Amino acid sequence: MKGQNTRTDSGAQGACAVAGPVTTLEDDDAIAGAVKDRVVVAMSGGVDSSVTAAILARQGYDAVGISMRLYSTPQESYSKSCCSPDDLFDARAVADTLEIPFYVANYEEEFQKRVISYFVEEYRRGRTPNPCVACNDHLKFDILLERSLALGAKFLATGHFARIDRSGEEPKLLRGVDENKDQSYFLFGLPREALSRIMFPLGAMEKEEVREVARSLDLETAEKPESQEICFVGGGDYKEFVAELLSERETTPGQIVTTEGEVLGEHDGIHQFTIGQRRGLGISYHQALYVKAIRPEDGTVVVGSRDDLLSRGLVAERCNWLSFDRPAGPLECEVKIRYGSHAVPALVTVGDDAHTAFVEFEEPQRAVTPGQAAVFYRGDEVLGGGWIEEPRK
Repeated sequence: MKGQNTRTDSGAQGACAVAGPVTTLEDDDAIAGAVKDRVVVAMSGGVDSSVTAAILARQGYDAVGISMRLYSTPQESYSKSCCSPDDLFDARAVADTLEIPFYVANYEEEFQKRVISYFVEEYRRGRTPNPCVACNDHLKFDILLERSLALGAKFLATGHFARIDRSGEEPKLLRGVDENKDQSYFLFGLPREALSRIMFPLGAMEKEEVREVARSLDLETAEKPESQEICFVGGGDYKEFVAELLSERETTPGQIVTTEGEVLGEHDGIHQFTIGQRRGLGISYHQALYVKAIRPEDGTVVVGSRDDLLSRGLVAERCNWLSFDRPAGPLECEVKIRYGSHAVPALVTVGDDAHTAFVEFEEPQRAVTPGQAAVFYRGDEVLGGGWIEEPRK
């Protein structure tokens, strides 16, 4: 393959030549050509994607590892993030151990446009973005999936803790078995037609099982810590990151007021606040206050008591449905309004265009946050989801 890493199948396990130096995908012909059961594995350099590659290679798939270079970050800033330059070398080391080809695809420009710019713009508008969903929607399961199929792969595999049920006529997206690691919330935006081309080998595993597999194979990433930060925000301070990128554009300063209209102070940018926030408000008061609403039109941040955060429902826009084209009528299901929350019973009514959903909770919920995702479940099945536009009282 033009001097790149080569693979030679040998028996049921599909043995292959040791991966050579990290290479790029500038020339698709390097690994193109339809090969039965070829699977591209998105390798981030963490233990989850490492074990994903190991499982598929041991099952006899023609596994090809690809890491996406998404951004450039100073050395001192990325020690706890994912997808950093060091992670590319960890992924390459794992590919060497597994004896599978490994490539790096540079998607920095796309990541800047579709994830970082979106992230900054949402905060500028007084909303709270979810960059992991945006990265999945626009990078992993759009650009990388398309590239994988163009390279002759039948599947794209990732280390997400989620499952795909292929037992029926149409595949269904399910929660991961490990409740503490389930990542199905971040996957509601997957193209419905792509489910047949995606694999989540870790979906039926507990996190500790994943580490045990990594240890048994002596993988470089077996004890690697979990990523704790937004990958592209060096040092973890998103406010400073956003402020720097907004420095040459409009920011929206304004007043901090109570729900009754009492002015408690001023701020120099709504990008510093999110719904439900308690700490770092820059004001003092005789009781605990939380951000209840952010008004980007005049820069006002409204604060109130914990109970003031309660909402009976929400409006979700840009909905994506995975289990049907659209619900046939009002949909009784469970709704999750942030990654760290539990799904709660609700009634979902869909608008005329199927892209707008009106959610009524069985019990009022706190801190319904514009910019976050509302994901709809029925048991373990992900029915779909959308982006929270506004809470409803």
